[in-house]
Amino acid sequence: MNKRALEHLKADPVLAGLIERIGPIRFRPRRLAPFQSLTHAIIHQQLSGKAAATILGRFQALFGDGEFPAPEAVLRVSPERLRSAGLSKPKAGYVLDIAQKTVDGLVPSLEDCDRMADEELVARLTEVKGVGRWTVEMLLIFNLGRPDVLPVHDLGVRKGFQFTYGKRKLPEPEALDRFGARWAPHRTTAALYLWRAADFLKSDGW
Repeated sequence: MNKRALEHLKADPVLAGLIERIGPIRFRPRRLAPFQSLTHAIIHQQLSGKAAATILGRFQALFGDGEFPAPEAVLRVSPERLRSAGLSKPKAGYVLDIAQKTVDGLVPSLEDCDRMADEELVARLTEVKGVGRWTVEMLLIFNLGRPDVLPVHDLGVRKGFQFTYGKRKLPEPEALDRFGARWAPHRTTAALYLWRAADFLKSDGW
């Protein structure tokens, strides 16, 4: 965990208390190809981690060697074949759209992502069917390791904030965005701690 980020965030005494309680969080971005990262995200939408992992394994098995397929290989497969792996009809369409837009150059390579600003990537990738701002924010944080992303529409982040700051209600995204401006340019680290707070809350860890 970035020491500079922690020092900055501890200027907020409430967040400082959370950081002290939880301790260091180990975090390393995955650095997958965006096609693979977005496909993972689509498969995981509205599913438990276990169910999504099963479908992801079946999806990769469609392509023989168990490795994650290239977009060109995915485009050679029918929607019905994708659905045989457990994807819903909409998700099969979304995966095919991601593959097509990757081949067409709309979905950038990992190297191109590194040259693009966060909002530029949000604007570009939300042109893909099934990909909204939240999905891109997950890519920015967990795949690219961007340091200043606060996903204010994420329920876990909002619950973590509500619990940490002793609020009676969940914060509205716009209010959380305004409040979180004080954490810039280290809002990703703040989000990681708020997620951890929400996890402890669910497990009655506190």
